[in-house]
Amino acid sequence: MVGGGEGAFIGEVHRWAARLDGEIELVCGAFSRDAENTARTGQSLGLSASRCYSDYNTMMQAEAALPESERMEFVAIVTPNHVHFPVAKAALEAGFHVLSDKPATLNLDEAKALREIVAKSPTLAYGLTHTYLGYPLVGEARAIVDAGGIGKVRKVFVEYIQGWLATEVDNKQADWRTDPARSGGSGCMGDIGTHAHNLAEFVTGKRMTHLAADLSIFVDGRRLDDDGSALFRMEDGVKGTLSASQVCVGNENSLSIRVYGETGGLEWRQEEPNTLIRTHLDRPTEILRASQGYLSEGAQGGFRTPAGHPEGYLEAFANVYRDFAKALRSEGGVTTGIDGAVRGMAFVDALLKSSNNNSEWTEIES
Repeated sequence: MVGGGEGAFIGEVHRWAARLDGEIELVCGAFSRDAENTARTGQSLGLSASRCYSDYNTMMQAEAALPESERMEFVAIVTPNHVHFPVAKAALEAGFHVLSDKPATLNLDEAKALREIVAKSPTLAYGLTHTYLGYPLVGEARAIVDAGGIGKVRKVFVEYIQGWLATEVDNKQADWRTDPARSGGSGCMGDIGTHAHNLAEFVTGKRMTHLAADLSIFVDGRRLDDDGSALFRMEDGVKGTLSASQVCVGNENSLSIRVYGETGGLEWRQEEPNTLIRTHLDRPTEILRASQGYLSEGAQGGFRTPAGHPEGYLEAFANVYRDFAKALRSEGGVTTGIDGAVRGMAFVDALLKSSNNNSEWTEIES
């Protein structure tokens, strides 16, 4: 693991998720730029001091020199955005698989460069932790769409609404997310809008092609957007709206999607992840629930508890790690790989261009 040292939030979440199914073991790390932090973190995790490294380049070199049966197999990147590309590049070039936090890179140019590196390493896997695709009922929604269960898709509404940055916030998590040098050209949209984009493309099976965006900064002195909305167009004539905000007071992690086709619709909310609402033209609305026998085979494989025992964020995150482990064993593919990673950065790039040009319709680079 690179990043996730003492005081970091998401690194510990990654570690919980990785070990939930007993298929992945943390064997080494470069957890912080502060050597003492790395040492303390490694000790708290029961790691050998010899495998707690001062920096990621040292880790790559030292691990590559170990016998194959002992060295790490893949690197989990849990740093701020500006470090994603250099760590992924170093890992791939040293012969290690990569599972990275999102967004993939600081900007679109880096994402394209990363895609070239991945292409030169066909035996290595690259994955992006879009956590919300790990919810089984998100997979069920995709299965229904793929089977023609709502007819040809027409309309999508997707949003991710938070309120934690409604005022100036002084903590480690807010600090780097509002810093262009570490977060990239977008704040809110790069952080959570990319999740909404990824969810819309996954559930519909369609790529977003054009958008007209309006990004805003509501908190005085903030340098990156903390709110934004976009009209968008997808393949095959699908149209929709996407909203993301971190200044909506009282909202926590309100990610939701509604998809409507010719004969029906689907609705799912991250804060109620064990329910999927399905509507029909000619019969009553259905409420599909988690861990039920009537769900698709793909959804069934994502549950760990009986019906009525709620599963949530950590289990969804664990599904992402378990799927990556399967990919390394050649038992499946990575849900969001390098192509999805580049599309996410192309989405952010198009948002910035459109918003800076009076919300003009802008093509998302393919």
